[in-house]
Amino acid sequence: MQRLKPDPATADTCRSFYAEILHFLRKRMDNASDAADMTQDVFAQWLGYRDRTKVEQPRAFLFRMARNLLSDHWRRQQVRQSVLEETTIDPATSANDPFDHAQRRQRLEQLRQVLAELSPRRREALMLHRFEGLTQAQIAERMNISVSMVEKHIAAALLHCKQRLDSEDGREQP
Repeated sequence: MQRLKPDPATADTCRSFYAEILHFLRKRMDNASDAADMTQDVFAQWLGYRDRTKVEQPRAFLFRMARNLLSDHWRRQQVRQSVLEETTIDPATSANDPFDHAQRRQRLEQLRQVLAELSPRRREALMLHRFEGLTQAQIAERMNISVSMVEKHIAAALLHCKQRLDSEDGREQP
């Protein structure tokens, strides 16, 4: 694979603002590794941006990109958390109740069906993350895709699961 070298101005911009963007993201995220991955995504987007030579204030532009990625990250985290809360079962409160046991089994069957509806890549990313406990970076390496793509697969899979399970429960969709 041929490695493309950015023009000198772009390389200077990346070097000049990398530490600032990384620091900005580290302060706002609970995981330094995720902040580093997101910083890399900011600069990957910057390098892929066609009109970067027309950007008058690259620093402001890069920080806007970082804020947008951070906002997307938080939104995905909220979806993940709501699905987790929806599917978590407390065995201490329902261990002896046959009705609760039947409901749990029915819910697990619904979840199995919803997971079967996902594309193979989304299902794989979700399963590796939720059930095997792999980090997004580990999943990206295993699936040979970017961490950003892993985040997108997981977020889309969780959103799909939540929407389908909510619709089966008769709840309103947002």
